[in-house]
Amino acid sequence: LIVMQKEYSATFVVVGGGIAGVACVDELTTLISREKILLITSTEVVKKIVRWQQLGRVLRLLNFTSAPAPEVFSDRPNVNVVQAYITKLDRNKKELTASDGATFKYKKLCIATGENPNVVCIRDTESVEDFQNRLSGARRIIVVGNGGIATEVVGEVTNIEVIWVVKHDTITATFIDAGAAEFFLPYIHNKSIFTGPNARPTYSKETLKARVPPVAGGVSSSGTSEEIDSKFNRGSALGPDWARDFCMEGSLHQGKRIHLEKQCSVKAVLTPEQRKELNLKDEVLPSDFAEIDSWPVYVQLTNDKVYGCDFIVSAIGVEPNTYPWVTPENDFKVADDGGLLIDDQMQTNFEDIFAAGDVCTAGWEPDPNWFQMRLWTQAKQMGAYAGLCMAMNFGGSKMELDMCFYIFTHVTKFFGFKVTLLGRFNGQGLRSDHEALLRVTPGVEYVKVLIQDGVVRGAILIGDTGLDDVLENLILNQTYIEDMKSYLLEPSADIDDYFD
Repeated sequence: LIVMQKEYSATFVVVGGGIAGVACVDELTTLISREKILLITSTEVVKKIVRWQQLGRVLRLLNFTSAPAPEVFSDRPNVNVVQAYITKLDRNKKELTASDGATFKYKKLCIATGENPNVVCIRDTESVEDFQNRLSGARRIIVVGNGGIATEVVGEVTNIEVIWVVKHDTITATFIDAGAAEFFLPYIHNKSIFTGPNARPTYSKETLKARVPPVAGGVSSSGTSEEIDSKFNRGSALGPDWARDFCMEGSLHQGKRIHLEKQCSVKAVLTPEQRKELNLKDEVLPSDFAEIDSWPVYVQLTNDKVYGCDFIVSAIGVEPNTYPWVTPENDFKVADDGGLLIDDQMQTNFEDIFAAGDVCTAGWEPDPNWFQMRLWTQAKQMGAYAGLCMAMNFGGSKMELDMCFYIFTHVTKFFGFKVTLLGRFNGQGLRSDHEALLRVTPGVEYVKVLIQDGVVRGAILIGDTGLDDVLENLILNQTYIEDMKSYLLEPSADIDDYFD
């Protein structure tokens, strides 16, 4: 229930209506039914899980949706939900102040305010609705970014021309390697792939040099005090399958055209007048692209190519949303990436103040097969674990580190394929002498397993491979597989029996 008053008080206060905040409240209500719990959200809708499927010990396929805030915890009598925008924290009084002057007293506080886009981009539900409205009248868009959201935009839009600008040599480099990118390329260009009964997998083993994907970069946020609200008061992150709820259709009636520009970024955004003054010429596109004398906006890339479009879609990274928490009065410890530094109890350097999700950075020594990556999977895991830690802390005890922090797991979908990422899936932090086992059936599946010192350290699984649970267990148990790695990926090999 959203209640409207000027003073609030609760044992547990959680700020943030995204995946982490809702997961935290959900866990708290499971453990503590008699204490008051307050969820503060800056928007009218919050994220909730509508269904989930357990694929392994840690690995889960999650489906989220946006729901009106009053409905999410309507069956929990000890939970109140308030729509407010927090502007001040007084640690000494254990009190929060909202932009309308309302105050909120707490005993335990969890900060789950997510992140801010480095530039204007598709990141939350509100920005997607704006994108959908603009897309309906568009002939061409320029998509800048190489992560999950950029990939989904390119894959889901129809009846439009797309110029896709990526700073790497391959697509979706945030998540997948060059081989997996090659697997997806035919789907970008809408070419059919043979997937009949005679489609056969190919196998190979190669020694790869580990390459840690660079952190996505962008222009830092800045603005006047009048801009603070629009800059920081954003909706919750999208989560998986976000595009299914929206019509992603442009104004053309001849399918989709994709042009890929690799190893470059945006140098300048120009008006038609600026382009004319600089005497810049449009890059020549294939003949099936539209020839328009003047576009509403132009982009000059770092390779000096110039393209016109109806509008630009930027999805090039985020930064933790630590406003209004970090101030001279509240000297939170902040990690190098800008997140609030937390210990293995999800607690900041201040007693009774916890944090979860994209706003925070794990400050403990990570397990060799886990690393932090600001995705909705980890937002859910961190939020739920923070709820557990807060409840245990309230009772005077501590939590043991949850199993989800012993292995990196993420399940998503690209171009209609299930994509599972496990452990050091892209070789992050592995030595250059690690091995890669590959199994590829074009149009059906792509399997890559990374092995170092005789144990599985990571995997990329595209398609319905049936290997999710097995490989997760191999990574968690650090099972020595050197003697059988040559047939680990053979479809006829009964791996489950081997390890029983």
